[in-house]
Amino acid sequence: MQNIQTARTIERLVKGVQTADGAGVKLTRVLTQDLQRRLDPFLMLDAFRNDNPDDYIGGFPDHPHRGFETVTYMIAGRMRHRDSAGNEGLLSPGAVQWMTAGSGLIHSELPEQQEGLMEGFQLWLNLPAQHKMTKPSYRDIPSEQIPEVLTEHGIRIRVIAGQYGETAGAVTRDHTQPLFLDIHLPANTSLSLPLTEGHNAFVYTYRGQVRVGETDVADRCMGILGNDGDHVQIAADQATRVLLIAGQPLNEPIAQYGPFVMNTAEQIQQTLRDYRAGQFEAAVVQSL
Repeated sequence: MQNIQTARTIERLVKGVQTADGAGVKLTRVLTQDLQRRLDPFLMLDAFRNDNPDDYIGGFPDHPHRGFETVTYMIAGRMRHRDSAGNEGLLSPGAVQWMTAGSGLIHSELPEQQEGLMEGFQLWLNLPAQHKMTKPSYRDIPSEQIPEVLTEHGIRIRVIAGQYGETAGAVTRDHTQPLFLDIHLPANTSLSLPLTEGHNAFVYTYRGQVRVGETDVADRCMGILGNDGDHVQIAADQATRVLLIAGQPLNEPIAQYGPFVMNTAEQIQQTLRDYRAGQFEAAVVQSL
């Protein structure tokens, strides 16, 4: 019997919420808390694109995290990471920082530029209940270490996480199986990308405009993909850049209080007690 392929279509368009975080960094919160169940295992997506230093110069001073992973992808500008586990790295254009907060750490992300464009994304990826208290870890991935595929039509695909064809991404995760692709389409090109059945998925356009089925996804807009179908067809009439992100849902309770994401309210209360007691720092000092 012939296998009939079905293309996923756009279920909903999302423009995001203009907000500020850290020390006044202006950004767009694209994946907001009300979408966490729909886009499980993803908890948040922030997009920032500022060429006014006043909108980013304060950066993100010391702040804690527990219970999930953060993925920071720089498009333009430079950001210095430091954390309480003694890790330090410089995010430059095209680079990725993949941090597993796990049982808890404190980190900062501060600009290392006084002018020019600062652009990038931060994605929050949930951890399953059995891994929420895992040991924190950090990985800096320079741009040149991110695998790329160039198609015969000049489409460039950066494989940050997951797999595209025979190309494995810079990061893989068994429990959430994230797919994170940065796709650069020249004008008048299209691409079909396979998606795993049952995985939640979305696209985010950050240059130009793409068409998914009959729906246009404009610049700085997210398109949530319906879950019926085994692939997505993306077309561009103009030079366009778009993220495709997908993952296996955890289907677990989500309890969030600011930078802490656990499964129950009691776990959040315990996290607050641990943080106020200085246990994030204490646990790290012992491991140095």
